[in-house]
Amino acid sequence: MTITIYGIRNCDKVKKARAWLDARGVAYRFHDYKTAGIARDRLDRWCGELGWETLLNRAGTTFRRLPDADRQGLDAQKAINLMLAHPSLIKRPVMESGAQLLVGFKPEAYADAMRAMR
Repeated sequence: MTITIYGIRNCDKVKKARAWLDARGVAYRFHDYKTAGIARDRLDRWCGELGWETLLNRAGTTFRRLPDADRQGLDAQKAINLMLAHPSLIKRPVMESGAQLLVGFKPEAYADAMRAMR
């Protein structure tokens, strides 16, 4: 089963997730939002499965620097458009493996996901 980690190369949580996988010899592909962007259909699917509220990173500086008009009146379409325009707004990392989708890095959640893939 192919595992893809989505995120930004210099993000601490992405680094921790990749190091965790590397230490366990788990093969994965890394997709960097900064260099490769994110496809609308993938983001639409993620939001459909998890909810846009789960994916939108409101705690980061990118969100805080947005104009007030962009931060207010958020709904799914507006949030998706913002995440497409500013991929740093997507919480990270996102681990996708088949039907499994994890947002953020928690070692115990990754361990559970690896067990479920066996």
